[in-house]
Amino acid sequence: MSAEPSVEQVRESAEAVLLRKLRSRSLSISEARTVLRGVEGVDEIICDELVDRFIDLGYLDDVTFAEQLVMSAMDKRKEGRRAVAETLRKRGIPRDVAEAALAALPDDDAERALEFARSKIRGVEGAEYDAALRRLSGQLARRGYPSSVALTAARTALGEAGIGRARSYARPVSGVRFTPDD
Repeated sequence: MSAEPSVEQVRESAEAVLLRKLRSRSLSISEARTVLRGVEGVDEIICDELVDRFIDLGYLDDVTFAEQLVMSAMDKRKEGRRAVAETLRKRGIPRDVAEAALAALPDDDAERALEFARSKIRGVEGAEYDAALRRLSGQLARRGYPSSVALTAARTALGEAGIGRARSYARPVSGVRFTPDD
């Protein structure tokens, strides 16, 4: 028969698991709590003690982590504010911390969307204008840009690349013809 592990053994085991996780990626306080709760024998007291200790050591810091997530999403992945906010929510960043991190950002969604659209032009070359516009604006929308920003950026990038609407007629043909009165 094996004896139940002592509180100290459970604490050491939980600490080792959390340290292993933190070596591979940063965690929010919420994610750290989830990791600890998954360790057998860990109760809320041990969980709180370890989280407090890791905060004191500087291993867990939601404010710094939120800033890192925001910068990574904006600079590397060229995401819009909505996608960034969703990432922060999924990672367990408290709302007030997430809002503060997002509020510190410049309001340059349109510029970043255009930069992203320009980088994706090669993928739509050869496609009909409407299809290219749908693809580009769809990619931008999935990155969290509002639809108006996505469409404007996609149209601008397509125009810059010389991909435009090809019309065989100057204006829409209707059955009505207007003639001047004599």
